[in-house]
Amino acid sequence: MRDIYTVSRLNQEVRYLIEGNYPNIWVEGEISNLARPRSGHIYFSLKDEDSQVRCAMFRANNRQISFLLEDGAQVLARARPSLYPQRGEFQLIIEYLEEAGEGALRQAFEVLKQRLAAEGLFDAALKQPLPPVPQQIGVITSPSGAAIQDIITVLARRFPGIPVLIYPSLVQGQEAAAEITRMLKIADQRRECDVLILARGGGSLEDLQPFNEEVVARAIHQCRIPIISAVGHEIDVTIADFVADQRAATPSAAAELVVPDQREWRQRLLGAQSRLLILTRRHLADDAQRLDDLAHRLTQCARAIIPPRQSQLTTLMARLYRHDPSTRIQGYRAHERQLATRLSGAMKQALAKRAARVGTLERTLNAMSPQQTLERGYAIVTKPDGEILRHAATTTEDQQIHARLARGGLVCRVLEVEGTEEER
Repeated sequence: MRDIYTVSRLNQEVRYLIEGNYPNIWVEGEISNLARPRSGHIYFSLKDEDSQVRCAMFRANNRQISFLLEDGAQVLARARPSLYPQRGEFQLIIEYLEEAGEGALRQAFEVLKQRLAAEGLFDAALKQPLPPVPQQIGVITSPSGAAIQDIITVLARRFPGIPVLIYPSLVQGQEAAAEITRMLKIADQRRECDVLILARGGGSLEDLQPFNEEVVARAIHQCRIPIISAVGHEIDVTIADFVADQRAATPSAAAELVVPDQREWRQRLLGAQSRLLILTRRHLADDAQRLDDLAHRLTQCARAIIPPRQSQLTTLMARLYRHDPSTRIQGYRAHERQLATRLSGAMKQALAKRAARVGTLERTLNAMSPQQTLERGYAIVTKPDGEILRHAATTTEDQQIHARLARGGLVCRVLEVEGTEEER
């Protein structure tokens, strides 16, 4: 099936094809057919000896023109190739115009840009990130220019309270590049700030030339503090923009980049607080539901486990009661009392028997005791050496003898020995 284009579709696709494949370009030529309608836009042609091309410069851009624009003027334009679809005409959308006399500066700009790019000074990997909330902001600019006033105004509106330190410098003229370089080195050595803004207002290419000098570019590259380049207006591009860690279209835009908006922060904090509260409530609700579920499961488990355990406990208690050692202990104690009674009787009986026997033996002993004999009036007579006298014949007259009585004793002398010789 054939794909049939309408004229409008064809023009639109060609327009997208041109705009999508061509970046902004610089074109030099002579102005002709200049037209200024009441809309404020400017329409003209750029031509050379052999060709011409239609151009359109819209009102938002033509306010930056700083010279007299007229037919026959030789200009240098930064433009975006496009197609006017209503008439199918190829045209250039002009974003910036300068007099062609600035061509030498523009050529030097391009040469330096290519050389520094080849050295790697523009590499994205070398760019330092900006601090989320700087503790102190340094601004290298003219202290009397409009740029510093714009920066201070925006900072006071967006995030008041952050101190601003101004490094005063010329931003235009032959001595400006050296002074900007010196201020960059001073700021880097002192490390008083954690971010720097290099700023000035708009102007011609010649006015912005200090920011296209190689010494300034290398000072920016060597600086250890993150730098925002905010030179000129949105259409102005300098070498400093490429080397800096970040580019801002204007000084005011740089101030917006360097600090957050307190209102946005407040909204974000309120939003975070609201989300945190919602999440907390949600988690609490989930935890409460989970707790209820666990409590229900615990109750079910208890109901399933406790009755069998109670029955088992009752059985064990009954068995334990049957084997209660207190009953056996009571029996042992009764038996112990019986044995104690029997032991006491047996001991008394044995003692009585022993006492009776002792009495009998005592009487027998007393009957046979010499003391009892002495008590009956007898005496035990011994010689001086203790030998008992049993026969009178064993003594002699005038011999000293000892007579032991029942109580006490006598020392005697033999006066006469009685008895026959036979008895002796």
